[in-house]
Amino acid sequence: MAFITSLVLAAFIAYVGSWYFGAIEGNFALLLFLATVITGLYWVAERFYFLPKRERAAVKLEASLAERNARLAEQGIKQVDTADTKASERLLMQPWWLDWTAGLFPVILVVFLLRSFLYEPFKIPSGSMMPTLLTGDLILVNKFTYGLRLPVINTKITAGTPLARGDVVVFRYPPKPSMDYIKRVVGIPGDEVAYLNKKLTINGQPVPKQAEADYLDNESMRLLKQYDENLFGKQHKILNDESAPSFVPGASDFPGRENCRYSVEGVVCKVPAGSYFMMGDNRDNSADSRFWGFVPDSNVVGRAFFVWMNFGDLGRIGPFQ
Repeated sequence: MAFITSLVLAAFIAYVGSWYFGAIEGNFALLLFLATVITGLYWVAERFYFLPKRERAAVKLEASLAERNARLAEQGIKQVDTADTKASERLLMQPWWLDWTAGLFPVILVVFLLRSFLYEPFKIPSGSMMPTLLTGDLILVNKFTYGLRLPVINTKITAGTPLARGDVVVFRYPPKPSMDYIKRVVGIPGDEVAYLNKKLTINGQPVPKQAEADYLDNESMRLLKQYDENLFGKQHKILNDESAPSFVPGASDFPGRENCRYSVEGVVCKVPAGSYFMMGDNRDNSADSRFWGFVPDSNVVGRAFFVWMNFGDLGRIGPFQ
């Protein structure tokens, strides 16, 4: 078993290493699931086979030592080698290959359950959600609000609460589902979303926004126009770059593109059933549904709601809208 375990651990290390150096496209959910299953099998084997086997060997050894000591006592020898009395303790010790499998199972199981069904941490990699979320923010995502989903395959098993306009959502990027994206829900199934001349309209109703003080983008060291947007009762800030064009350059040929009309003014899309239209709060610096299309409900991961750490700015910690 030590040799087999060495091969299993080596396979995990090789997978993580190849992922880290970009040789393969990793899947952390799958990796964690496999780690839980494999360490769980070792834990069951330890609980019901290996540990009882060691305990039987220890009892047999203690009985043998007791019999030997009794014979020595009959001969008047009362001093015995104390090393022999510790032999049973050594027999009961877990070997290294069980320490690194069965011993880790409880911790891995807790992490797996928390990450799969309750909360999952994410790191914001870009400025597409500025000023709501900044590059480097470490956020928590609620995994149960929209319904519990089976890990890895992401199949929904409970109904949950429907996504609402204005929610900040983490989802699997439709063109490349192995990647996670974060955007704001702008359109739900059946909505007609129009973003023309940098003005958002939903089902013919302009979304109210009020001008705020200009926002300094520390990454580009530029001032951007900032607005307070009221998206069906959800108040949040958005940014606009006056130098950016209104039209959508380089939109891909995504599923459902026939539901969209592109012009020099922007885009108008009818959101199909079971899908959502997502946009970043940094409207002129966000690759979102305007470019690559709708997000199917099956791609939804969860609702982002809390910044739990930003090492460059501890004041960022807290909930957000």
